[in-house]
Formats: sequence, C-alpha cells, structure tokens
Amino acid sequence: MLKNIYEITKKIGIEDEDVEPYGKYKAKISPSINEKVKDNKDGKLVLVTAITPTKSGEGKTTMSIALADGMARIGQKALLCLREPSLGPVFGIKGGATGGGLASIAPRDEINLHFTGDMHALTSSINLISAIIDNHIFRGNELNIDPNKVMWKRALDMNDRALRDVEVGHGDKNGTVRTDHFVITVASEMMAILCLSKSEEDFMNKINNILVAFTYDDKPVYLRELRISHAIMKLMKEALKPNVVQTLENNPVLVHGGPFANIAHGCNSLFATKLALKLSPIVITEAGFGADLGAEKFMDICSREGGLHPDMAVVVATIKALKYHGGAAYEELDKLNLEALNIGFKNLEVHLENMKKYKVPVLVAINHFANDHEEEVELLTNWCNSHNYEVTFVDSFIKGSEGAVDYATKVVNILNRNESKYEPLYDVKDSIVDKITKICKEIYRAETVEFSDKALAQAKQYSDLGYDKTPVCIAKTPVSLTDDPTKIGVPEHIKITIRELSLSAGANFVVALTGEILTMPGLPKTPKAVIMEDYPIDHEFH
Repeated sequence: MLKNIYEITKKIGIEDEDVEPYGKYKAKISPSINEKVKDNKDGKLVLVTAITPTKSGEGKTTMSIALADGMARIGQKALLCLREPSLGPVFGIKGGATGGGLASIAPRDEINLHFTGDMHALTSSINLISAIIDNHIFRGNELNIDPNKVMWKRALDMNDRALRDVEVGHGDKNGTVRTDHFVITVASEMMAILCLSKSEEDFMNKINNILVAFTYDDKPVYLRELRISHAIMKLMKEALKPNVVQTLENNPVLVHGGPFANIAHGCNSLFATKLALKLSPIVITEAGFGADLGAEKFMDICSREGGLHPDMAVVVATIKALKYHGGAAYEELDKLNLEALNIGFKNLEVHLENMKKYKVPVLVAINHFANDHEEEVELLTNWCNSHNYEVTFVDSFIKGSEGAVDYATKVVNILNRNESKYEPLYDVKDSIVDKITKICKEIYRAETVEFSDKALAQAKQYSDLGYDKTPVCIAKTPVSLTDDPTKIGVPEHIKITIRELSLSAGANFVVALTGEILTMPGLPKTPKAVIMEDYPIDHEFH
C-alpha cells in the first residue's frame, strides 16, 4: 500500500513546506531545503554497477532498490538516488525502469511515462535552441552562422531511427535548407548539463557555454550569443528540482535526471545526489549499463564535476549472464552449465578489477533466481572466495527486503571496515587522445585504439579552443567490452575505433563515438508499445 508522499519525505527529515506534491504519491523538493541542510555532514556514497549486461539486463535498478529496502529492514537509514526512465526504452525494448517484482518503486506507470514533466521540459528547451538558431539564420544571420556547421541537434524522447538524419527548411519562406539530426533527449547535452549542475547559477553558466555552431570562418558560436538563456531557465525551472517517490516498502527514493550510459554519462543528477548526502548517512546510487560505461563515467566525470567521494562499489551479476559470457546459448541459460559459468567469470573479474583501479572497496551482488542451480551457486561462491571478493546472493524480486538482509549487512560492514581511497583513472590535464586511449586500454582492455582522421582533426580543433582539459565521455555499445556488440565475454586482441568526436562545452566534456554507436536509437521488430496491446487499459504495465 503506497503512502502519501508527505509521510515518505518525513522519513528523511524534509518538512512539508519544502515538499511540492504532484498528486498523492510523487513530489518535487523545493530548493529551499538546501539552505537548511548545508551544514550537515555528508553521508557515505555507494555506487551500484554491473557486469556487461545481456539483452535482458542484470537487474541493476532492482538491486539498487533491494539495497535501499534491505537497509531499512536492518534499521539502517539510507537514501536511494535513481535516474528517470526514458520513453524510448519504455516503448522500445526495456518496457520500464522502476525495478522488478517486490523490489520496485512506485507509482510505476507515472514514473515511466510523464512523471513530473522533466523530460518534456528538456525536450522543449533543446528544440527551442534549434528553432532560435534556424530563425536567426533566416532573419539575416547577424552571427554569420554557417548552416552546415550547426552543432546543436534537435531532440525527441523516443526511439525513432527515421529522425537520425533529416533535412529542414524545405519550402518557400521556411528557412535555409540544411541537414539536421535528432538525438534522443536522454543523450543530449542539455540532459548532461541538468545532471552535472550543482545549482541554478551553475546550470545557467553551463547552458551559456554550449557551443551551438561555427561561423563561415570557423569561429565558435555559443548559446549566450543567442540571448535565450533566461527563456531556457523558465522552461527548466521545475525540472531542476529533484523528484521524490517511494519503494513498494514505503522507503524514500530520489529520481532525477536520466542520461543513457552508452551514449551519455549515465548518472542521476548532482542536485539529487548532493542533497541526499546531506539527508542520509548512506546514499545509494546507480550508474547505467556495465561498469565499463556508467561506473567509469560516474568515477571520471560525475564524481570529479560534483566533488563526490564514492565509498564503495557494488558489482551486480546474474548466473545466467555469466554463463552467456562463457559461451552458453541465450536460449539455454536456464540449463546447468558449469563450464560456461567458469569461463564467464572472466567478464566479472574485469569489472571488479576496473573498480579497484579507482581504489574503492567492492562487493559482488548476485541477482539470484529460483532456477539457478545449486552447483552453479557453489562454483560462483568458491570463485569469489578464492579471489578475495565478498559476495552476496539477493532474492528481493520475490522476497522484497527479506531477500536483501545479507546484502545490506555486508554493505554496511564494508563501509565501516574499509576506507575508500577514491581517485579518477586519468589526469584531466592529459590530451584528449591520451585520455580516450587510457580508458580504452585500462577499462575496455583494448590492445589497440584507432582514431579516424576526422576524430584526430576534431581533437586538435577542440584543444585549440581550450577544451583539452575536460573529461571525456565515450559512447560505446553496452553489450560488449569492445565496440562490437557481437563480441561477448572478454575477447582477445580488442581494437577500439574512435570514428568521431563532439564537444559538449556546456557539460564540460568531449564525447567520443566508437564503432557503430548511434545517438538516436531505433525500435525493435516488436516494440513494447505493441506488446502493451495485450494488457487492459488499467493494467500497470512493467
């Protein structure tokens, strides 16, 4: 039974006057709370990440929710921070991002769909910029913008491959004909700026620094020159406020921001995380996809930008995924296969070793299924013990917090026993090429890193503009350590190809696109939107 949102916010010491309800079960938190908690000591920060996922996912959100509920069950105050779902995956492959079974957050449909309107505000802001750019060119082009060098892309929070490459401006008095592109909203620079801003003032500074285009003589044009930052602030005012909902066990959860981790930086907002650290002695957050993507970006971009100090990492895995990475056929993952499981441990080991490179303690958390074979559980347990990794098996999907008692207890014990010596992987002062190369070799285990001529030219261009001292955000397939989605496990002789770069000057990072990665996903042959036809209108689809 869900409780009124005012009852939920009281659990983390938020007074009613700082709660802005959106109905009975969700709310935004007023910025007025920040002044009240600014002198509170920061809590400890737990990052939940995972091995390389299969197409079914490893249940990382479910395991994050399980940990929050498990903490409450053992009497430990904790607060969970998650990202907001995108409509693209909801209607595409994934079908929702609110956890699973008894380890879920609610109200599910509202969170998965319109929620509090943050995605709509972001999409509107992004497309306002595009509209202003094209109007500026049409109305005389005082800034001398080259229509073929407009860097800013339109957005839609939906998977739609038909919009990847479009031409705009066709027809009489409809503007200048030019090639344009759409990105999915959650992969946009505006989403990154929302999630990496520490205050309204910081957000304003970041959007003013967005590089929107180049002139005919290759001079940069920034958003501040369009004089629309205050209009964007009006559109984004409510979206900057963190949202609060609850787990099915009535524990509070902050849900704010939603960048993809394969083509963006994959972490919830600093607004939410930094507030949570002032409200709770333990804060749990999740980074998207495997540790090679979301966790790397959390450690190297988000933590650096936000001044965060991660205290430990949880690496989530399933026995089925480990067997898959060991060569078992996807259709036969329910069958006993100790040989495949043993080979699959290599993928787990890479992600564990990578987290240790950031000098944080690590826990292996297995999302346990009823049909996991006892022999496989024993083999996995023995492997973890022999490699000095603490492991826990979690049954929260069917048991709720009862299935996460050992999980929560081990996290608390690690936090109390081990001190994090967190540090980023690379020096931000290194060259753009060197930073990208280090991530590819250290995290993806690449033998060679190949840059296209275009990428090298862009690296020089961005360095000349003064953006060589920023972090880098690598866009890569989430289903392989490599940039080739067909290569599972830990392939040998990995080559990563950097085909092009883009500059997110407002978000303060350089994006590197690898392989065939796209910033506007497409729908599968049978999208979840079609499957929804099989459910009654009042069914809570998840």
